[in-house]
Amino acid sequence: MVRPNGQTYHPRRLADLPDVAALRKLREASVPAMLYGPPGTGKTSLVEAAFPDLITVAGDGDTAVADFVGEYTQAPGGGYEFVYGPLVTAMTEGRALLIDDATLISPKVLAVVYPAMDGRRQITVKAHKGETITAAEGFYVVAGHNPGVHGAVLTEALASRFAAQIRVSTDYDLARALDIAPRAVRVARNLARRQESGEIGWAPQLRELINFQKVAGVLGDEAAVANLLGVAPEEDRDVVAEVVSSVYGRAVAPLALGQQV
Repeated sequence: MVRPNGQTYHPRRLADLPDVAALRKLREASVPAMLYGPPGTGKTSLVEAAFPDLITVAGDGDTAVADFVGEYTQAPGGGYEFVYGPLVTAMTEGRALLIDDATLISPKVLAVVYPAMDGRRQITVKAHKGETITAAEGFYVVAGHNPGVHGAVLTEALASRFAAQIRVSTDYDLARALDIAPRAVRVARNLARRQESGEIGWAPQLRELINFQKVAGVLGDEAAVANLLGVAPEEDRDVVAEVVSSVYGRAVAPLALGQQV
């Protein structure tokens, strides 16, 4: 299965179905889904693989209502014209809409989406003459949530809109299947166990392991190991260094410039 960027997606099991098939069934039944888990676990990859017609809103603290419904912009010939946003486009064309990092968006802004998700399936675009937009067949909303990320707030109003809430964690067996260095995977598994126990707040996810392999292919294994330590949050770095050193049998420091050559 290929994502829009050309990368291969490897489906995982969800409710006795391949995950992409499960998401498609939820869409057919108009059951909104929220995927939650640490950054880099493959939430966006899954949604992209499931829905080729996907439109994405990348959420952050600066996301505004206009980023969903649209706004007036200057036309090439002078004057202004209203350009519809991704929410309106997804509704009118019956497409899937991913609100990535939804919990970083202000609840007041997210409220613009809720009428499109309930029985009304309509929104009012106040900025454009109070126009009413009605969702076409196939319109579907899925959200991504990274718990623990600074500023991420899962409100009751948001959570209640997503009947299916699916935890996404890294598949370390997949990492091995992708020929990622076994010792790097061992480090990640060890740190994941410590993260689950609450000892640390970070562990390498699939994204970091793929990046490890890329750096190793260019700069060598030693640099990749040092880089893996360097991307760890400072508050967890001592524990990460201990685990990395134990697995690789030597002291490791973050990747850094050295003396002049």
